[in-house]
Amino acid sequence: MLGPDPTGALTMFGIADYPAFVVAIIVFLLIPGPGNLALITSTGKGGVRGGVAATFGLIAGDQVLMWLAVAGVAALLSAYPPAFHAVQWLGAAYLAWLGLRMIRAKPGDAPVLNIQPRQYFKQAFIITLLNPKAIVFYMAFFPLFVDPARHQGVLTFGVMAATIAALTLTYGLIVVALTHFLAERLRAAPAVANGFQKIAGVFLVGFGIKLALSR
Repeated sequence: MLGPDPTGALTMFGIADYPAFVVAIIVFLLIPGPGNLALITSTGKGGVRGGVAATFGLIAGDQVLMWLAVAGVAALLSAYPPAFHAVQWLGAAYLAWLGLRMIRAKPGDAPVLNIQPRQYFKQAFIITLLNPKAIVFYMAFFPLFVDPARHQGVLTFGVMAATIAALTLTYGLIVVALTHFLAERLRAAPAVANGFQKIAGVFLVGFGIKLALSR
């Protein structure tokens, strides 16, 4: 006789191969991108409060994109390429604008990302939200782990969305803790910290260009 299925309860929610779903999300979180850069920069400038606020901004942006995907917005954007590319270029311009501000900043200037935690939340939220590719990604990704025989509609997607939020929160807090540990040492060397900010700015501009040119 087979032993009990540890993922049986989740299979009942219509999620097929839940462990693989979790591993896939962790892998995607580890891929360098604007979201990771927003976490690191927010923590470096605003400390733990700034990093935590940015983490919740990423989670909020992801949740909006996930539910838009579930609602079929990806299909709408695919059916109307001009609308898709308009959002794509808007996101690219925003990332490039942030990056250029960071590159041009001089020691002693006000931080590009505002010290107020609510601003860190807003910046991370906008960076996440203005990535239309993410909507299409979720539209293509979710069906891979949905059991057609046990699918329960909103409940199934709700459990998946909650799992992604929990994993993102855990990952974000780990990144914030590590970044804060390193930032404390960088503050003793302002020139090095300023150099890291300019490097981060270059990466943001690069992400913006990549987003604008992607098809």
